[in-house]
Amino acid sequence: MNLLPTATSTDVQEQRPRVAVLPVGSFEQHGPHLPLITDTAIAAIYGRCIADAYPVHLLPPITMGCSHEHGSWPGTVSISARTLYAVIDDIRASLDRSGIQKLVIVNGHGGNYVLSNIVQEANVDGPRMSLFPLSGDVDRARSDAGLVSDKHGDMHAGEYETSILLHAAPELVRPGYEKADHDGGERRFLLTLGMTEYTASGVIGYPSHATAEKGEALLDSLTKSFADHLAALGEH
Repeated sequence: MNLLPTATSTDVQEQRPRVAVLPVGSFEQHGPHLPLITDTAIAAIYGRCIADAYPVHLLPPITMGCSHEHGSWPGTVSISARTLYAVIDDIRASLDRSGIQKLVIVNGHGGNYVLSNIVQEANVDGPRMSLFPLSGDVDRARSDAGLVSDKHGDMHAGEYETSILLHAAPELVRPGYEKADHDGGERRFLLTLGMTEYTASGVIGYPSHATAEKGEALLDSLTKSFADHLAALGEH
């Protein structure tokens, strides 16, 4: 699976896109059956599906995010919210100078909370930026794909993420996901106590229900939902 866009500058010049798409992931533990790069891979997969369906300028992913609640596991690497903010602001400014004034941040990691603030601030003077997928986009996709689990219970390395990778990048899924289910409960103090308080394996969710067919349906639904984001930015 190629996580990087392969367009040339000539391709972009001919396409003349008005909207750029920036995948943002993380580099954090996803239990024993999914790699550290899972969230980045999923964000890049979202981006690839979007670029195949819409005339957008797909950017390479930001591969590290705010994963501090996962820091107790070997391999996890985080950057600060202020660093992530600064990198995206620099990218936005560079795109603006090149004539692309609208940006969609495609987020693969729920812990990147600062992305909501970046989008909020960018739109003070008019719609310039959107955050994808929104909660409603994910809810619709889960329903369209017939997922067994709910969004709260299937938080991390579960049915949703495993299904997407089984479809789009099966080489990233290791054996054992069929027996990796774990209920993390209410998790009221996740940001205070970290993931280790709620899971010994790193999994909170139900990967045993994952299938490649569900992954395909999830991506189909999310790709359709992206049209709403273009419309919100005044692009059709």
